[in-house]
Amino acid sequence: MDAVDEVREARIRCTRHLGDLHRLHLAMLAESRGLKRFTSAGRANAEIEIVAELLEQYLSASDAFLENMRGRMEARLGLLRRGEPLLDGKPEDAPGHGGFWLTFSRLCAVLRRVSRRAEM
Repeated sequence: MDAVDEVREARIRCTRHLGDLHRLHLAMLAESRGLKRFTSAGRANAEIEIVAELLEQYLSASDAFLENMRGRMEARLGLLRRGEPLLDGKPEDAPGHGGFWLTFSRLCAVLRRVSRRAEM
């Protein structure tokens, strides 16, 4: 497998996982819609407890995932930065130089967003 195929396969796997997550979100949404039966039956407290637990656990799992990914990527920023393309020792002349810094800046911006979200 060449490098282009390897990157494509990694993207496909991540996209598949995101699709699975989306399907899980839809399933949890459908389940939560059904909880109104408790309130309709005069047991609103049951709906409140279940929804609060669902949201707390979801936020906890999401926050843990984001913090883990943020920590991993922030620890790798120096190494990633050293991956800048060079041509005769000059980064400015290297093909892909601009694209590299655009994607690196994008990663840094996303990490800042994750960091701000964690502070909330």
